[in-house]
Amino acid sequence: MAAVRARGIQPVPDGLAAVSTVKLEAALKKVSRQAAQYEHHMKDLESQLAESLSNFRAIDGLLQEAFAGLRRNAQRADQALSKQVSHITEELDSSMDSLTLLAEDLPIIQGQVADIRAAYDSGRNKAQSLLQDLTWLNTDFYERWRLIIFTSSSPVSWRWRALMRLLFAISFAIFVWLTWITVWGGYRAHRGGQIWGERLMS
Repeated sequence: MAAVRARGIQPVPDGLAAVSTVKLEAALKKVSRQAAQYEHHMKDLESQLAESLSNFRAIDGLLQEAFAGLRRNAQRADQALSKQVSHITEELDSSMDSLTLLAEDLPIIQGQVADIRAAYDSGRNKAQSLLQDLTWLNTDFYERWRLIIFTSSSPVSWRWRALMRLLFAISFAIFVWLTWITVWGGYRAHRGGQIWGERLMS
């Protein structure tokens, strides 16, 4: 105390020293808590930064792989383009030449197809006509006679059909006339017999 007083410093009372120590300890505890919080935050930030860095490295690796793939594909496309364009051009020229030849040959082919179709149609018509003739020849006489007279589907000329119908009409008229004469003669004979019988009885 004497040394303190000799230096001109007022001695601190014991009560005030105790109060200052308590405040200092409280301040130190507060600062320690804040430092611990800051340290915790720093550790969180460090872990997030490490995770982000690892993600960035992974993304960077994927981007590099994708860029390398794109470069390889571009090189392959350039090679294919340089090699295939000439081949495609040659194929196109060959196809154009073939189309030109086909365009020149098409009218000839169409004419040949028309001739073949005409020959086929003619042969088919002849075959159908022959089949109708054979069917007509295999038909009975009575059936042919009936078809000629009463229908128009018989395969004969109109002159022959007209002649047959005329003969049928004449025959039918003669038959009707003879039938009429027979019936009328019988009727008269029957009537004359009745009259003669009545005369004999009288």
